[in-house]
Amino acid sequence: MVISADASSDRSGTAAGDRAADVRARAAGVVRRALTFWRRSIQARVVVSVVLLSALVIGIVGWFLVQQTRDGLLEQREQAAVGEATQVTAEAQDALRGVSPTDTDVAPQLTELVNPIIELGDTRDFAVVLTGPAGDARIADGGVQYTSQLDTSSVPTSLEDHFAEPFGATTAYTYTELRRTDDDGNVVSSEPAIVVGSQVRLPADSKTYTLYYLFPLTDEARTLNLLTNAMITAASLLVLLVAGITWLVTRQVVTPVRMARRVAERLAAGQLQERLRVSGEDDLARLATSFNQMATNLQRQIRQLEELSRVQRRFVADVSHELRTPLTTVRMAGDVLHDARKDFDPATARAAELLQTELDRFEGLLADLLEISRFDAGAAVLEIDDVNLVDVAHRIVSATGALARQSGCRVLVEAPAHPCLAEADVRRVERIVRNLVTNAIDHAESGDIVIRVDGDAHAAAIAVRDHGVGLGPGESALVFNRFWRADPARARTSGGTGLGLSISLEDTHLHGGWLQAWGRPGEGAQFRLTLPRHVGGVLRSSPVPLVPDDSREPVR
Repeated sequence: MVISADASSDRSGTAAGDRAADVRARAAGVVRRALTFWRRSIQARVVVSVVLLSALVIGIVGWFLVQQTRDGLLEQREQAAVGEATQVTAEAQDALRGVSPTDTDVAPQLTELVNPIIELGDTRDFAVVLTGPAGDARIADGGVQYTSQLDTSSVPTSLEDHFAEPFGATTAYTYTELRRTDDDGNVVSSEPAIVVGSQVRLPADSKTYTLYYLFPLTDEARTLNLLTNAMITAASLLVLLVAGITWLVTRQVVTPVRMARRVAERLAAGQLQERLRVSGEDDLARLATSFNQMATNLQRQIRQLEELSRVQRRFVADVSHELRTPLTTVRMAGDVLHDARKDFDPATARAAELLQTELDRFEGLLADLLEISRFDAGAAVLEIDDVNLVDVAHRIVSATGALARQSGCRVLVEAPAHPCLAEADVRRVERIVRNLVTNAIDHAESGDIVIRVDGDAHAAAIAVRDHGVGLGPGESALVFNRFWRADPARARTSGGTGLGLSISLEDTHLHGGWLQAWGRPGEGAQFRLTLPRHVGGVLRSSPVPLVPDDSREPVR
């Protein structure tokens, strides 16, 4: 098999890119886990905060101590260097006073002056440079005498400028770098030093010469380095000790909190028997005791509410079921009376018609109560099928057409030409839409009622828009409550029971959908049903806006 170089290089590049992507993905995962741990762990945040603050405080204190020690060492060394240089210069000046006035040979006198000082410097570990006469010669001009293997540029020019005037300057000092050379003149070492300058008058020519004493600060630098290292070591150990102490202290506080969190999670999951273990008599123990008392009270209240709810559901179901038998008998008698109403006088005939109407409403109320009891008992189940919401809208329009004409309204459908499908229980969806439309007919004052259908890749929606009395502020959250009415004085045109929107909301929740209401006084209302396209889907948005396009409120 022959493999081209281009193909091989392409595969190599692809493999390298995959490895790089894997590395980036792992790094991103590590960062996410670290951020998650940081957000969730109060112990980690406390320990890190205390360690950072401790390191800052220890660093400031350590820097201050090192600076104070450095200043003290340098001040002591300055005093010793100036004192020694002054003493050596004074002794050299005294020796020059014993020279014969007739001796005018400058070179021998300079040699006799500087050689003893150089020898003394070798024994006391300082270097010497002799230059002059002052004002006539500089170290860079040459002709100076100095300690062997000393780089004369170690003497700063600023100090030379200080001694430029003949015998016009007092003893002065400054800091410098003491550089030493090999036999070839190459600099082989450098160390911090103090250079002290002092002047003497040579009897041979009565001119002023300057002596520079260079005292190395090797011992002081070594002491300062030792102190700095000791401070760093002690600070590191102290920070670690503070971190450990903080971790232990916060653990004593955080551990009971974590236990309380786990117990609270179990209580929220329904394990009402869970309790915290109480040990000791401190504040945390008292907190655990109070928590357990709260959990006990909650368990008692929840059980009482569950028992009350069970009794209530059983009562509603039993009453609804037991009423069916007498209702059937009353219905049979009512049907007989209603069929024979033509033989009655007008008042009796009207009473028979009213009886028939109220029996119909009573049967609807019983059916709704039984449905509500099934929801409360958690016994409601879905019969899933592919439902075309466009067909549902048209069927509801046909079913409510007579009621709409009776109220002087028209029900219109705005839907796309293509089907709008969703996996749902068609009976429950039709009941939701029918309840929304009949509710709109009940509250419509004029204009058309529009059913708008639309869908996208994730959701399908139906919105019912009316131009009736609308909803006041806060009423959109109450409209789905059982037996709630926006206008108690308004008659129910459709003969509703007051449970239709509540049942519709339960049907919607059973599908995992949204049922929302919008309304403004004088602008009417709009109810929107949004269902996921597939069972178990999660809704993030609706294809139909909740606020209608003809509203004065911005659409969202």
